[in-house]
Amino acid sequence: MSDTEDELTAGYHRFRADHWPTARADYEVLATKGQKPHTLIVACSDSRADPALIFDAKPGELFVVRNVANLVPPYEPDGKLHGVSAALEFGVKVLDVKRIVVMGHAHCGGVNAMINGAPEIVSDFVAPWIAQGAPVVRHVAETVEPHEVDRAAEEAIVRLSIRNLRTFPWIAEREQAGRLILSGLHFGIADGVLRALTDKPRFEPLD
Repeated sequence: MSDTEDELTAGYHRFRADHWPTARADYEVLATKGQKPHTLIVACSDSRADPALIFDAKPGELFVVRNVANLVPPYEPDGKLHGVSAALEFGVKVLDVKRIVVMGHAHCGGVNAMINGAPEIVSDFVAPWIAQGAPVVRHVAETVEPHEVDRAAEEAIVRLSIRNLRTFPWIAEREQAGRLILSGLHFGIADGVLRALTDKPRFEPLD
């Protein structure tokens, strides 16, 4: 068994010993009645920004979609493979979530690759995936001070994903009817602070 497998197995044993005894009843309800999450979160795959930990959420409360740089592509029902769009469709149409949150984070490798270029070794999938955010990031780099580029770019990608969410007709319709709320957040890994998209130029600390 590898060191990684040892770590996973040890974590599982802690889960069974420390968490499962008090959570078992909740899991049994979820197993029989199904999930009814109140929020769908589009987050980055980065291991340092886990939505369930940040929001102290119980199982069944969040429907989480994670990918490189928390990107939402535009609505394109072309029959091709669209993992993020499929999750959105399921979360909105089947689970009937009441809120969609796009959560970016500090020190995002995907956004950094939009700024500086993706490494050659990830040219198959990562490079074309992050290319959808590159024009937005280039614009940001031209309009803010150099020391502000990283966070401003991370916030801009959250805004881009929110705009793209509104290209999905069944998301736009629900938002306009007041049945669905769209929110943008940015998590500071070093300070643990969540900042929210408002009508101001930069994200503001969440109250």
